[in-house]
Amino acid sequence: MPAYSQIKAMLAITKASLRSTFRSPSAVIFSIAFPLIFILVFGFLSSGGNINVNVAMTQGSDTTNPIYAAIKNIPGFKFATGDSNKIQGELAKGRITTMIHIRATDNPNLPYTIDLISSEAANPQNIQLVKSILNSVISKINEQRFKDAPSIAVVNNNVKKVPGRIYRTIDFILPGQLGFSLLSAGVFGVAFLFFNLRQQLVLKRFYATPIRRLYIILGEALSRVIFQLITAVIIIGIGHFAFKYTLVHGWVTFASIMGLSFIALILFMGFGFIVSGVAKTESTIPPFANLITLPQFLLSGTFFSIDNFPTWLQPFCNILPLTHFNNAMRNIAFEGNSLIDSWTDISILLIWIVIVYALAYKIFKWE
Repeated sequence: MPAYSQIKAMLAITKASLRSTFRSPSAVIFSIAFPLIFILVFGFLSSGGNINVNVAMTQGSDTTNPIYAAIKNIPGFKFATGDSNKIQGELAKGRITTMIHIRATDNPNLPYTIDLISSEAANPQNIQLVKSILNSVISKINEQRFKDAPSIAVVNNNVKKVPGRIYRTIDFILPGQLGFSLLSAGVFGVAFLFFNLRQQLVLKRFYATPIRRLYIILGEALSRVIFQLITAVIIIGIGHFAFKYTLVHGWVTFASIMGLSFIALILFMGFGFIVSGVAKTESTIPPFANLITLPQFLLSGTFFSIDNFPTWLQPFCNILPLTHFNNAMRNIAFEGNSLIDSWTDISILLIWIVIVYALAYKIFKWE
């Protein structure tokens, strides 16, 4: 009589569970359709060319003149702060439209000249908008304080350009939506799956077979991993080909993203094991799951940067695992980082995995 194969039994469970997942409308809609709706909406918004007038002053700019005082109070200008390297990096990505340099001249009839520094990544319409606003400011100052002079300043029409890669709205939104999909599927999917298997006595029936408990979990988990990685491929593919989502190094970047998604999914499934063990009834699963997912959906940079939150809240945001998935994925996709380059974010995800599965081991119930 041939020996019982644990691997074959595990793969049989994987096949059956994967088939069941694909036949579940809620799984397909929640994991694929819902995130894609967000991607489509923000993708079309990105295609519409939203105006962005983030600007910065150069370090050597003259700030003792009335022009500087006036443009600092313009509501349409949001001045970036930080060190020179950070601002240069933001400029190269197109997140900052222009850097403004005000310099004094030796000409009493034209005391100041304004030079603009931008990048190839910036929207030309936004650069023209900045020029128009500056010219308007100069005109108002001339009318109020320098009526007898030709002009207090002139904006140099020759904009200095630095090379840069276009940073589209989709480059920020898509990583958040993929993280949204992985987290929701990992927590809700696993929690409902193992709770129902326990309630319907399916796990108890497995005990009558020679397969070990570990391989039961591995079989079900493997089906979830396969399904969600297929979801990730679809989301990234549509984002890249339909909305030009940036994959700096092509297939190498794509492979790194899939590796990162695998690590994150393993972590998020651990939360699902905890919820399935804590929940006493099926109706209590959503509240417990939402305690884990909602703070991360809202505070992990899924929909907007955590820099927009109050300073006191940002340390909490930086603890959340989804924050580090989002950060790592954006750095890999747009900056061209490898998994090794993103070791800080990945290390924090791995620490979370150890903590979560230590809790799951104590909380998860078989019966």
